[in-house]
Amino acid sequence: MSAHYITEKGHCRVLGSTIEDGGVNFAIYCKAAKEMELLLFNDETDMSPDIIKLSAAEHRTSYYFHVFVRGIKEGQLYAWRVAKVFRNHPDQRFDPTKVLLDPYCKRIIFPENYSRRTNMMVGSNLHCCPKSAVVSLDYDWEDDVHPNTAMSRTVIYEMHVKGFTAHPSSGLDEKKRGTYAGIIEKIPYLKELGITAIELLPVFQFDSKVTDTDRPNYWGYDPISFFVPHEAYSSDKSLLGPLNEFRDLVKALHKADIEIYLDVVYNHTSENGEGGPTFSFRGLSNREYYLIDENHNYSNFTGCGNTFNASTPVSKKIILDSLLFWSQEMHVDGFRFDLASILSRDSKGVPQAEAPTLLAIDNDYRFANTKIIAEAWDAAGLYQVGSLPGDRWREWNGQFRDVVRRFIKGDPDQVKTLAHRIMGSPDIYSSFSFDPYKSLNFITCHDGFTLWDLLCYNRKHNEANGEDNRDGSDYNFSWNHGFEGETQDKIINDLRLKQAKNLMVLNMLSLGTPMITMGDEILRTQHGNNNAYCQDNEISYMNWNLNARQKEMFEFVKKLSNVHSNNSKIMNFNIFTLEDNIRSNKFCLHGVKPYLPDFSYDSHTIGMTYYSVTRKVFVYMFVNAYWKEIPLELPKIPNTNINTWYKVIDTSMHTPFDHNIEAKDQVKVTGTFTVPPRCSVVFLSENKDMLV
Repeated sequence: MSAHYITEKGHCRVLGSTIEDGGVNFAIYCKAAKEMELLLFNDETDMSPDIIKLSAAEHRTSYYFHVFVRGIKEGQLYAWRVAKVFRNHPDQRFDPTKVLLDPYCKRIIFPENYSRRTNMMVGSNLHCCPKSAVVSLDYDWEDDVHPNTAMSRTVIYEMHVKGFTAHPSSGLDEKKRGTYAGIIEKIPYLKELGITAIELLPVFQFDSKVTDTDRPNYWGYDPISFFVPHEAYSSDKSLLGPLNEFRDLVKALHKADIEIYLDVVYNHTSENGEGGPTFSFRGLSNREYYLIDENHNYSNFTGCGNTFNASTPVSKKIILDSLLFWSQEMHVDGFRFDLASILSRDSKGVPQAEAPTLLAIDNDYRFANTKIIAEAWDAAGLYQVGSLPGDRWREWNGQFRDVVRRFIKGDPDQVKTLAHRIMGSPDIYSSFSFDPYKSLNFITCHDGFTLWDLLCYNRKHNEANGEDNRDGSDYNFSWNHGFEGETQDKIINDLRLKQAKNLMVLNMLSLGTPMITMGDEILRTQHGNNNAYCQDNEISYMNWNLNARQKEMFEFVKKLSNVHSNNSKIMNFNIFTLEDNIRSNKFCLHGVKPYLPDFSYDSHTIGMTYYSVTRKVFVYMFVNAYWKEIPLELPKIPNTNINTWYKVIDTSMHTPFDHNIEAKDQVKVTGTFTVPPRCSVVFLSENKDMLV
C-alpha cells in the first residue's frame, strides 16, 4: 500500500466514492478480480498517481472491492485498475494496464490531451485517461416540489440542451448559450407555449466524438457513465458546476410548474464494439455488462456496436441505481428509455415476456410517482408497442405518427386506422383499459424530419453527415407539396403552413399525451437532414429570429397546447378519461354525415365529438385531408334538437382567425359548414357560460 495514505478495510454498502467522517470510502464491483488497484491523482494531468493495492483477502466482500482512505476530501481524482483476476474467460477483456472509471462516480474530469482515438489504443491509457472525482451531493433544494402533472394534461417538449439556446439569436450571454442555465432563461417561453414537461435528449456524460470518426456526437446517445451530468452543457465547469447547474434547472422548472424528463440510454455505451475504447464496463466485467454471441463478438441490437446486457443482476442493479440517483438526488420527474425493448432481451439476446429489469422498473415503489416512457423497439427489428412487459409504461406511439402523416399527406385507406389512433389507440392498448394514457402521441421527434421539413422534402438530404446519404430513414411519409426544399412560392408555403397546423391539431387534440419536438412550433428546418446526430451547428440549433409565418405557427401551437394542458380560459378538453368517454358513449366518430364515419379506401375525412363534464360542452373536431372542399352536416347536440356550434379553430385561415378559442366573437355555425380543402376545424357546442 502507498505510504502516503492511512487506509482501512472500508465497506460496500454504497458503491462509488462516498465522503465519510475523516476520509472517503471507495467500493466497486469486479467479480473476477483477485487484486485491484485504486489510483489517486493530484490533478487531471498527473501521470504518476499514488497506487493503493487491494487484495481479495483484505478488501473484498463477495464480488466487491472496497477501501476507506483517510485524509482525502472532495475533489480527489481517482481511477481503478484490475491488477489480477482469478480466471480470464475468453469473453472478458481484463487488462492490468487500463485505467478505468468508477461506474458509480458522479463527476468525470477529462485531461486536456484526452481524445477518443488515444483511448482506443491497445495498452496503457494512463497518459490520456479520464478520471473519476470525489464529490458531495449536498445541495439546497429549498422548498422544491414535484409538479406531478397528470398525463391527461401533460404536453411534452422534446429538447436538446445545447440546440435550444446555442444560436446567437437566443439573446443569451455567450457563456450561457447551449447550457442548463440557458434553459432556465427560456422558462418564460416554455410557459407561454403551454409546455408542462420538457424531455431532454441524453445528458449522461458522453464522448464528444462518434465512434472512431471525427464527427461530433451531437445527440449524445453514447454514454460513458449512467450517473454523471454532461459537463459541456454546464456554464460552470468547476468541480460541482455541472451537478449544481443541472439541479438549478430542475428547481427552476419545478417553480414554474414544469416537469423534467430525461432521455436515458441503458441499451449501449460509448465503449462500442471491437476496437472501441475501454472506459469502465468492458475492463471490469465485459461478459456481464454486454451481450456476447457464441463467437465471442459483441451482439449489436442497437446499431451502436454493443448491447448492454440488462438481464444480469449487476446490470439490472446499476440501471435501477442510476434511476434512483436521478429521481431522488437530482429530482427528475420522469424518464424516456431509448430502445427500451433492448432491456427485455436475455443474455443470449432472446426477448423475454417477463423481462426482469423492465418489470423491476415498472413495479418499484420508489418510482411510483415517476413517469416511465418507452421507445418500445430496438434497432434489430424487435417491436413491442402495446406489448412491452409492465403495466405502467407509457409508450412512444410510432403507429400514431405514421398514420397521421399518411392521412394528412392524402394517402388512401388511412381513416379506419386513424380512428383508433385519435381515440388513444384502444386496438393497441386494449388490455390497459384502466390506463387510457398509455399512448404518447407525436408527429416528429429528434430522429427524423422536423415538422416543416416533413412538408418540404420528399426525400432525405443527409449528405452533410458524410455517409453518402445512406444514413437515416427512407420511410418518412413526407410530401414536398410540389417543390423540393424551401421556396418563395406563396401558394406552396401557405399550403405547407396549413398542413403543419393540421398535423398539430391531430397531435394535440387526439386522446393520449402529446409530444412536440423543439422548434416545430416555429417551423424549424434542418434543410432536409433527417438524421442530424452529428450536426453540432446551426442545422440543429433553434434560430430565434422568426419570420411572419413562424410567428403565426407559434401563436397557433400556443393556443392548442394551452387547451390540452388546461391553461385555457375557455376549454378543458382532458379532464375526462378515454375509458369514461367510451363507456358513457360520449365519444363519437363522424363523417360528412353525423355518426356515419367513412372508412372506405378513398375516404380522406374524419370527425369526432367528445364531452367535457366540467364545462358541460361538446367538442367537435373535423379534419378534411381531401384536396377539395367538403360540405359538412353538423351533428345535433346529444339530448337536444340543437345543431348550433361555435367555430374556434379553422386552419384554412391565417392568424388571428385560425383560432378563436378565447375570443368573445366566436363564429356561430348552424346546420351545415363547408370545410375548405386540406383543413381542420374545431367547434364547441353552444354554451353562453363559456364565452369570456
